[in-house]
Amino acid sequence: MSNIISLSSDCINLGFIGAGKMAESIARGVIKSGLMPASQIRTAHSGKARRTAFESLGVNVLADNHQVVQDSDVVVFSVKPQVVKGVVEQLQPFLSEKKLLVSVVAGVKLKDLQAWAGQDRFIRVMPNTPAAVGTAASVISLGTGATKEDGELIASIFGAIGKVWTADEKLFDAITGLSGSGPAYIYLAVEALADGGVAAGLPRELALGLASQTVLGAATMAVNSGKHPGQLKDDVASPGGTTIAGIHELEKAGFRGILMNAVVAAAKRGRELSPN
Repeated sequence: MSNIISLSSDCINLGFIGAGKMAESIARGVIKSGLMPASQIRTAHSGKARRTAFESLGVNVLADNHQVVQDSDVVVFSVKPQVVKGVVEQLQPFLSEKKLLVSVVAGVKLKDLQAWAGQDRFIRVMPNTPAAVGTAASVISLGTGATKEDGELIASIFGAIGKVWTADEKLFDAITGLSGSGPAYIYLAVEALADGGVAAGLPRELALGLASQTVLGAATMAVNSGKHPGQLKDDVASPGGTTIAGIHELEKAGFRGILMNAVVAAAKRGRELSPN
């Protein structure tokens, strides 16, 4: 499209419609990474606490969402799923093809976002809550009017809060079941490991610290070692040792099957909740 301008992070204004925790995490990561200064980021919110959170980062907090859109080249919709249609439709007159639109709203499809916006230069992103500490797993899918360069720009923005993958939107329900809901499964595992430590005689604080650090260390090795998780497991489990005894108990309880079922159940529920 000839009227679409090429964007790079050193010349754009980034606007957030919705000033919640996810928007704050993205803004914080972008600023901390040096991708763009706070002066290029803007949002709007009537609540004092949310305004203060963004102002403390140096972000421009404007009077309303219309001003945010008008003053931004990239507009990120970060609102609750039940209100996103009304918000996008209200701002539709200001959403020209010169603006790259992004949604981090769970369960809302690109075809609907594009219809409400009246334009198809849209990108959908599925981040997860570890964005708050810069370790998000984010997946992006391009709308029909988004260019390769648009995708690269959004990948760089979300790369400031973690790792980024690109996938077909049809996979997003499964992605929700794995990386979207997955942090909750890991929190349960951390809590259970800590409880096990307490049951074995450890003080609560020590048990929780060891459990959390153990999960962090294991995940880091899974990401960075280049080895299959099965090999990493085998490296810990020596013949007749303590680890294989623990693994035996997990296998008897159907540990792997339970985790697989949790992902599938969450993906199924995501499909049920998504508009057709």
